Amino acid sequence: MRYLMAALILVSSSAVLGDPIEDAVKARQGFFTMLSANMGPLSGMAKGELDYDEATATMHGSNIEALSQYGLPMHFPKGSSTDELGEATGAKSKIWSNLEDFKQKFADFQKAAEGAGESVKGGKSNVAPVVQGLGKTCKSCHDEYRVKND
Repeated sequence: MRYLMAALILVSSSAVLGDPIEDAVKARQGFFTMLSANMGPLSGMAKGELDYDEATATMHGSNIEALSQYGLPMHFPKGSSTDELGEATGAKSKIWSNLEDFKQKFADFQKAAEGAGESVKGGKSNVAPVVQGLGKTCKSCHDEYRVKND
Protein backbone atom coordinates (compact mmCIF):
# COMPACT_ATOMS: atom_id res chain seq x y z
CA MET A 1 0.00 0.00 0.00
CA ARG A 2 2.83 2.39 0.87
CA TYR A 3 4.45 1.84 -2.55
CA LEU A 4 1.16 2.41 -4.31
CA MET A 5 0.67 5.72 -2.47
CA ALA A 6 4.20 6.82 -3.32
CA ALA A 7 3.66 5.96 -6.99
CA LEU A 8 0.35 7.85 -7.06
CA ILE A 9 1.98 10.91 -5.50
CA LEU A 10 4.78 10.84 -8.07
CA VAL A 11 2.38 10.44 -10.99
CA SER A 12 -0.01 13.12 -9.78
CA SER A 13 2.75 15.62 -9.00
CA SER A 14 4.29 15.21 -12.45
CA ALA A 15 0.86 15.71 -14.03
CA VAL A 16 0.37 18.91 -12.05
CA LEU A 17 3.80 20.28 -12.87
CA GLY A 18 3.74 19.27 -16.52
CA ASP A 19 6.67 19.54 -18.86
CA PRO A 20 8.70 22.67 -18.02
CA ILE A 21 9.60 23.37 -21.67
CA GLU A 22 6.01 22.95 -22.85
CA ASP A 23 4.76 25.10 -19.96
CA ALA A 24 7.27 27.83 -20.82
CA VAL A 25 6.19 27.87 -24.48
CA LYS A 26 2.52 28.04 -23.48
CA ALA A 27 3.25 30.87 -21.03
CA ARG A 28 5.10 33.00 -23.55
CA GLN A 29 2.49 32.35 -26.22
CA GLY A 30 -0.16 33.46 -23.72
CA PHE A 31 1.84 36.62 -23.06
CA PHE A 32 2.04 37.41 -26.78
CA THR A 33 -1.67 36.70 -27.21
CA MET A 34 -2.49 39.22 -24.49
CA LEU A 35 -0.05 41.73 -25.95
CA SER A 36 -1.62 41.35 -29.39
CA ALA A 37 -5.13 41.70 -27.97
CA ASN A 38 -4.12 45.10 -26.62
CA MET A 39 -1.95 46.28 -29.51
CA GLY A 40 -4.63 45.49 -32.10
CA PRO A 41 -7.18 48.06 -30.94
CA LEU A 42 -4.51 50.73 -30.44
CA SER A 43 -3.16 50.07 -33.91
CA GLY A 44 -6.70 50.25 -35.30
CA MET A 45 -7.21 53.63 -33.65
CA ALA A 46 -3.85 54.92 -34.87
CA LYS A 47 -4.72 53.90 -38.46
CA GLY A 48 -8.24 55.29 -38.26
CA GLU A 49 -9.77 51.84 -38.68
CA LEU A 50 -11.37 52.20 -35.25
CA ASP A 51 -12.84 55.33 -33.74
CA TYR A 52 -10.68 56.87 -31.06
CA ASP A 53 -12.08 56.24 -27.61
CA GLU A 54 -9.96 57.60 -24.80
CA ALA A 55 -11.15 55.14 -22.15
CA THR A 56 -10.51 52.17 -24.42
CA ALA A 57 -7.13 53.49 -25.57
CA THR A 58 -6.10 54.16 -21.97
CA MET A 59 -7.14 50.67 -20.90
CA HIS A 60 -5.15 49.00 -23.71
CA GLY A 61 -2.13 51.24 -23.16
CA SER A 62 -2.20 50.53 -19.42
CA ASN A 63 -2.53 46.79 -20.08
CA ILE A 64 0.54 46.89 -22.33
CA GLU A 65 2.43 48.81 -19.70
CA ALA A 66 1.48 46.19 -17.09
CA LEU A 67 2.41 43.33 -19.42
CA SER A 68 5.81 44.90 -20.01
CA GLN A 69 6.60 44.47 -16.33
CA TYR A 70 6.22 40.72 -16.55
CA GLY A 71 9.47 38.71 -16.58
CA LEU A 72 8.94 37.24 -20.03
CA PRO A 73 12.56 36.16 -20.67
CA MET A 74 12.20 33.49 -17.97
CA HIS A 75 9.88 31.66 -20.36
CA PHE A 76 12.66 31.12 -22.88
CA PRO A 77 14.56 28.20 -21.38
CA LYS A 78 17.16 26.35 -23.43
CA GLY A 79 15.52 23.61 -25.45
CA SER A 80 12.46 25.65 -26.40
CA SER A 81 13.40 26.82 -29.89
CA THR A 82 12.18 25.70 -33.28
CA ASP A 83 15.28 23.49 -33.52
CA GLU A 84 13.92 21.33 -30.71
CA LEU A 85 10.16 21.89 -30.98
CA GLY A 86 9.53 22.63 -34.64
CA GLU A 87 6.37 24.59 -35.37
CA ALA A 88 5.24 24.50 -31.74
CA THR A 89 7.22 27.72 -31.31
CA GLY A 90 8.57 30.53 -33.43
CA ALA A 91 11.66 31.09 -31.30
CA LYS A 92 14.96 30.85 -33.15
CA SER A 93 17.80 29.06 -31.37
CA LYS A 94 19.80 32.25 -31.91
CA ILE A 95 18.13 33.62 -28.75
CA TRP A 96 20.32 31.50 -26.50
CA SER A 97 23.59 32.40 -28.20
CA ASN A 98 22.65 36.10 -27.92
CA LEU A 99 20.73 36.01 -24.65
CA GLU A 100 21.92 39.41 -23.41
CA ASP A 101 20.83 41.07 -26.66
CA PHE A 102 17.49 39.28 -26.46
CA LYS A 103 16.99 40.52 -22.91
CA GLN A 104 18.01 44.04 -23.98
CA LYS A 105 15.38 44.00 -26.71
CA PHE A 106 12.77 43.11 -24.08
CA ALA A 107 14.10 45.96 -21.90
CA ASP A 108 13.66 48.27 -24.91
CA PHE A 109 10.04 47.12 -25.15
CA GLN A 110 9.60 47.83 -21.44
CA LYS A 111 10.95 51.34 -21.92
CA ALA A 112 8.64 51.96 -24.90
CA ALA A 113 5.66 50.78 -22.83
CA GLU A 114 6.37 53.16 -19.93
CA GLY A 115 3.44 55.52 -19.52
CA ALA A 116 1.53 54.08 -22.49
CA GLY A 117 -1.81 54.36 -20.70
CA GLU A 118 -1.35 58.09 -20.13
CA SER A 119 0.36 58.79 -23.43
CA VAL A 120 -2.61 57.71 -25.54
CA LYS A 121 -4.93 60.20 -23.85
CA GLY A 122 -5.98 63.40 -25.58
CA GLY A 123 -6.86 62.23 -29.07
CA LYS A 124 -6.06 59.90 -31.91
CA SER A 125 -2.87 61.80 -32.72
CA ASN A 126 -1.39 60.63 -29.42
CA VAL A 127 -1.96 56.94 -30.15
CA ALA A 128 0.23 56.63 -33.24
CA PRO A 129 3.53 57.55 -31.55
CA VAL A 130 2.88 54.97 -28.81
CA VAL A 131 2.02 52.26 -31.33
CA GLN A 132 5.05 53.15 -33.46
CA GLY A 133 7.41 53.06 -30.48
CA LEU A 134 6.08 49.73 -29.29
CA GLY A 135 5.97 48.31 -32.80
CA LYS A 136 9.58 49.27 -33.43
CA THR A 137 10.73 47.28 -30.40
CA CYS A 138 8.56 44.30 -31.34
CA LYS A 139 9.89 44.31 -34.89
CA SER A 140 13.48 44.57 -33.70
CA CYS A 141 13.13 41.39 -31.67
CA HIS A 142 10.98 39.54 -34.22
CA ASP A 143 13.39 40.31 -37.07
CA GLU A 144 16.26 38.83 -35.11
CA TYR A 145 14.74 36.07 -33.00
CA ARG A 146 11.43 34.92 -34.44
CA VAL A 147 10.88 32.51 -37.30
CA LYS A 148 8.91 34.25 -40.01
CA ASN A 149 5.50 32.78 -40.79
CA ASP A 150 4.92 32.30 -44.51
